[in-house]
Amino acid sequence: MFREMRRKRQALPQEEVSAVLERGTSGVLALAGEDGYPYAVPISYVYDGEKFYFHCARAGHKLDAIRREPKASFCVIDQDQIVPAEYTTYFRSVIAFGRLRVLEDEGEKRAAIEKLAAKYAPDQPVDARAQAIDREWLPLCMLEMTVEHLTGKEAIELAGKRPQPYKSE
Repeated sequence: MFREMRRKRQALPQEEVSAVLERGTSGVLALAGEDGYPYAVPISYVYDGEKFYFHCARAGHKLDAIRREPKASFCVIDQDQIVPAEYTTYFRSVIAFGRLRVLEDEGEKRAAIEKLAAKYAPDQPVDARAQAIDREWLPLCMLEMTVEHLTGKEAIELAGKRPQPYKSE
């Protein structure tokens, strides 16, 4: 169903994909927008090793698009170093494909926002994060993206520095 990566040498190992997602603070969520136009929006996220979670308003373009078509892709750029002398960039990124759903269950919604709060305010005491969540609870909407395909890729110049697995002849 999903295309195989053409330049396999540039594929990130799964542990590096996870590290990129852990380091990242935002990405671009791409949805099927109105009238056949794609709709891509920068957004904060948390990834728990299986699913992505996002917060948003209870109404708007993003939710309208998700209700029409829950399939989405999400991209996180970890590095994008311009190298003028080589007319290239040394990049590293991760892209996920999956399906989104609005979390309606109060328990699921609470668990998701707590993960997000812990990522973005890790030094705050748990009770301070809980108070902040409680203040914003009524207008809060949480989205969950179930991952169907996840890959990472980096510039060949970076991949060349990574130890390659031993292959017997």
